[in-house]
Amino acid sequence: MSDPYETTEAHLERLLGRTLNSFDLPDRLVERLGAALAHSSSLYTTHHSPATGLWRETHRHTYLLADGGSVSLWELTYRLGDGDGDRTVRHEVFASKAEICLAVARLFGAVPADAALEPVLLPGDEDPDNDVAVLSALFAASAPAQRHREYVVEESADHARRVLRRAENADRPGEPVAALLRSAYAHHITQAFGTRQCLSDGRDAGFSLYEHAFVLLDGAELSLWEVEHTATPDGRHMCEVYDTEAAAREAMELRARVR
Repeated sequence: MSDPYETTEAHLERLLGRTLNSFDLPDRLVERLGAALAHSSSLYTTHHSPATGLWRETHRHTYLLADGGSVSLWELTYRLGDGDGDRTVRHEVFASKAEICLAVARLFGAVPADAALEPVLLPGDEDPDNDVAVLSALFAASAPAQRHREYVVEESADHARRVLRRAENADRPGEPVAALLRSAYAHHITQAFGTRQCLSDGRDAGFSLYEHAFVLLDGAELSLWEVEHTATPDGRHMCEVYDTEAAAREAMELRARVR
């Protein structure tokens, strides 16, 4: 945690002093930061893998400059794992989010966040119809794959509340799940199923599936699965939320088969 009484000059000196690559920052940027009047630091993302011991966090340090502008430094704090007994915490600092994303990929081989939003092609996409077998293949989960999650620490409990509030299905998660999510402090959104067009009741209907993954205060993870579709009597957009991926995909298949 930052010391609220620490001066901006001392904060910057401490930050650059602990990072392994501070010499990579542009000289002009460091000169501008030297005249900063105030600063603010916040945890931006966090990722923990108990199975491997891998751990990383990104922090955003924003500085108010004398000319009225502002600039941010992005700090990557990480531990590569304890399988070999190495529990050293390392720090690196970058001038942009793009650079810190490249560093995460270099160190951890993590899939860029944008890649998770690309549609997954499934059997039947090239020739869709309403046969039960094709629908089952269309909405079935793809082969199991490791999901890389970069959790964002940003009003996650409120995000969970809004997801549940917009759900229109009667079998949406109830109060026990809502109560657990009130302690969520980080979350990550992944499009698990890209938009697909399918005939429903004689009309084209679109389907998408999103996983909203949350980290709770006790370290547990909990996901909500949100189905967005237009398979409604008047073609309007509708959201449904389920507590398992299987239930969400079953709902998509059912909506697409309704006449």
